[in-house]
Amino acid sequence: MKLKTLGFIGGGRITRIFLTGFENKSVKFKSVKVFDPNLETQNELQNSFPQIEKVENAQAAAGGQQIVFIAVHPPMVMDALQKIKDAISEKTIVVSLAPKITIEKITSVLPTRKIVRMIPNATSYINKGYNPLTFGDDFDKKEKRKVVKLLKKLGKTFETEETKLESYAIASAMLPTYFWFQWQEMENIAVKIGLTQDEARKAMKSTFKKAMKLYYDSGMTPDEVADLIPVKPIGEYEPEIKDILKSKLLGLFEKIKP
Repeated sequence: MKLKTLGFIGGGRITRIFLTGFENKSVKFKSVKVFDPNLETQNELQNSFPQIEKVENAQAAAGGQQIVFIAVHPPMVMDALQKIKDAISEKTIVVSLAPKITIEKITSVLPTRKIVRMIPNATSYINKGYNPLTFGDDFDKKEKRKVVKLLKKLGKTFETEETKLESYAIASAMLPTYFWFQWQEMENIAVKIGLTQDEARKAMKSTFKKAMKLYYDSGMTPDEVADLIPVKPIGEYEPEIKDILKSKLLGLFEKIKP
C-alpha cells in the first residue's frame, strides 16, 4: 500500500518546503489536509498549492490520513499531539519534524507506536535535503522502506540514532543560516567594487562549490588548505567569530536537546 494521504499539523515554512519538494518530483497524493491556526498562513499555502484541503482543526487534518506530519515548533508539539490523539488510529504513521520532543514522549500521548522523528533541511525545497530520521520500535523493514521511499523524494534521507537528531539540527538543518547573510553581503560588496550582480553571483557560486571540494576532498588538513591563500583580510576577527559560533550554537544545543 502506497502512502497517498497526508495530514500536516502546521502550515508554515517546513510544510511549504515539503509540498514544494513533492511537487518538484511530481509526487501525487489522493489527499493532503493541512491545519494551521493562522488563517492567513493556510490561505497563502493553498494559493501556492490549490490541491491541498484546508481544514478547521488539527483533528480534521489527522483523521483518516495514512501519515501525519507534526510541523510545529517544539513548545507546541505536545499540545498538537493531545489534539490529534483521538483522531488517529494504531496504524497511523506520525512524523514529528521538531527537535527536543522524543519518541518516548510522543508515544506517551498517541495510540499509535508508528512514530518517526526527522530533522529536515531547507534544501529539501530543491530536493537536495540532508534529512536524518529515527524510527520508533513498531516498524518492520517493509514499513520503513515505504516511509523512506516517500521522504527520499526530498533528498538524502537516512536513519540515525535518536540521540543524534538535535546534533544534526545544529550542524546541518540550521547550518545555512550561519552563512547565507554573509554570502548576500559579499554579493553587495562585489557589486560595489565593480562586478555586475550576475558576475558576482556566478563568481561566488563557482568559488564556494570548488572551495568546498578543496576543503573536504583534497586530502589536505584544514591548516594546509587555509595556507593556500596568504592574504586573510578578516583573519584578525577569526577568534571573535569562533567564539560567537561556540557560545551561540552550544547554548542553543543545550536548549533543544531532550
